[in-house]
Amino acid sequence: MKQLLVSLLLALAIALPAHAQLLAPAAPASQPLDRIVAVVDEDVVLQSELDQAVASVQQQYAAHPEQLPPQQVLQKQVLNRLVLMKLQIAKAHEQGIRVSDADVDQAVAAVAAQNRITPEQLRMEVERSGDSYAAFRSQLSDQLMVQRLRQSVVQSAVTVTDSEINNLLSSPTYKAGEVHLAHIQISIPGGADAAAIQASAQKAQQALDAIKGGMDFNAAAIRYSDAPDALDGGDLGWRKLDEIPPAFAETLAPMKPGDVSNALRGPTGFHILKLIGQREPSKQIVTEFHARQILIKPSELMTPAQAEQKARDLYDRIVNKHEDFAKLAKEDSDDDTTANAGGDMDWFPQKAWGATIAAQLGNLKDGEVSQPFQSEAGWHILERLGTRQSDQTVELERNEARQAIGNRKAEQAYDDYLRDIRSNAYVHVVVPELRDADTDSASS
Repeated sequence: MKQLLVSLLLALAIALPAHAQLLAPAAPASQPLDRIVAVVDEDVVLQSELDQAVASVQQQYAAHPEQLPPQQVLQKQVLNRLVLMKLQIAKAHEQGIRVSDADVDQAVAAVAAQNRITPEQLRMEVERSGDSYAAFRSQLSDQLMVQRLRQSVVQSAVTVTDSEINNLLSSPTYKAGEVHLAHIQISIPGGADAAAIQASAQKAQQALDAIKGGMDFNAAAIRYSDAPDALDGGDLGWRKLDEIPPAFAETLAPMKPGDVSNALRGPTGFHILKLIGQREPSKQIVTEFHARQILIKPSELMTPAQAEQKARDLYDRIVNKHEDFAKLAKEDSDDDTTANAGGDMDWFPQKAWGATIAAQLGNLKDGEVSQPFQSEAGWHILERLGTRQSDQTVELERNEARQAIGNRKAEQAYDDYLRDIRSNAYVHVVVPELRDADTDSASS
């Protein structure tokens, strides 16, 4: 069952920032008192935490263990991520960020839904694998807290203007499409001297030589990269060229899928890029629907059962007695946005009004009225009036451009934030063989 538990943990991690994607099962309660591996400000990393986190990574790569670095290197990688996680949790507490039991319940439900099981089945699988369900929930809580910390940092640091969007849309690199990238980052410590910079350059060259010698790029990222996504093989996913630094975009321009760049010097260290794939921009043709609805909401004066019955009575009057839909919508609908327009919802993409209405639209024909159906808002009667194909390339391009600019700024802002809290934290790795050159710090 360990494999299933790992997949459950990864399901939530996909929705969270790369910095927050390490979820390790808690040590069994029966495990004897263990040693401290690292001191992180007023917190500690225990040997049991490190062992369980390493085991989790090994389980993820069970089918390809050859991609993992030697045990000691892997332990260092995982320890660095645990340290960074504890620093983020501490900062979240300082900022008053809290996660309620209800928030964790929703996260559990999301993990269960992604794996097509119920929350109770999820709980059973966690416990069957020998782990504590309370610890599992605690780890989800930490993940949510880090996610909210990132949102807080980014919201205060990132703005996107219309002129930035216009400039991006007119740039040749944006029109060039998207690229799928992986990277290896060899960091340069803050305030590094010439010797430290040279050591980072040598490490970058070692990684590049290993790749040229036949090592898989993902395996090289796991072994050499200092980036938070190292244990994920350094995969950056699909990105517009304008979402990456201009110098990197220029490097990628002549490359073909499968090519690997030389080591590039950036503001935070050295980078090696692999171009996995590229795709051209295309027109965005969207099917739009024209519909109208009547919504009956339960209230203090109307029970859910009464709301359902009223909706069924209205359906009978429309379909069997042929009363006017628009007239009944004006008189009876509780939807403030459409009632005065006779229930008219205008033209909209299928999912614009939510998944429940989208599903009904797909099952109706033009001119057909749905049976009453329930959503979180109440009971609906829906009439599909028509469909059309709409070219939304310009609108979607502007939305994508805004998101690309925001993502680029957000990533840089949070990377800077993480570097800052790491450089100003007291971190002491107690176990000598787990120390890196820049692991220990005692700043205040």
